[in-house]
Amino acid sequence: FRQFLYFRLTPIDAMQYVHDTGFDNLSVIPAAPDLAEIESKLENRFKIYKLREAMQQLESEFDAVYIDTPPAWNFYTLSALIAAEGCLIPFDCDDFSRRALYNLIENVEETRSDHNANLRVEGIIVNQFQARAKLPTRLVEELQEEGLPMLHSRLSSSVKMRESHEQAKPLIHLFPAHKLTQEFVALFNELNPDTTAKPKTGAAAKRRNTMAAAE
Repeated sequence: FRQFLYFRLTPIDAMQYVHDTGFDNLSVIPAAPDLAEIESKLENRFKIYKLREAMQQLESEFDAVYIDTPPAWNFYTLSALIAAEGCLIPFDCDDFSRRALYNLIENVEETRSDHNANLRVEGIIVNQFQARAKLPTRLVEELQEEGLPMLHSRLSSSVKMRESHEQAKPLIHLFPAHKLTQEFVALFNELNPDTTAKPKTGAAAKRRNTMAAAE
């Protein structure tokens, strides 16, 4: 992918960077640690639209593309939002996350105005939610009262997520009956009302879109 970002006289096929995962309906384009080293070079060479060019090549090959952005506002986050049609924003149910949420929404609106008129906030995902605690419930209710697009699905905290990372296996295949897995299934179905995900097998979205998960 680093090669794709640099200028080439011969156009590069983005599909050559796509890797199968061994799971049905799931492919990935991996990142690399050295992307941090070349960020300033990419900014100087005005490569901010390269990711969008790659997504345009891939849109006929996949039903949906999800871009996982860095947990900071930088060149790569902006590049992802320029390439995306929608944006999903996680909210971790604390005051720091709330302040960051407001700043991020402003950045998304600025990106829509300057670079990508089709960009929209698809929804805010309530993450690390504790139903029995007062603070998370109050914060979510206040954000809803402010008119922010809070999704109804809630994601709780579980060590199963770390185990999923350790084993490099999706939750839906590793712990299909677990509460957190069911919450992710509910979130998928909320975002894709025309498609029903099945906890035992998983499912792919049926509409073609590109979604950036901005943090």
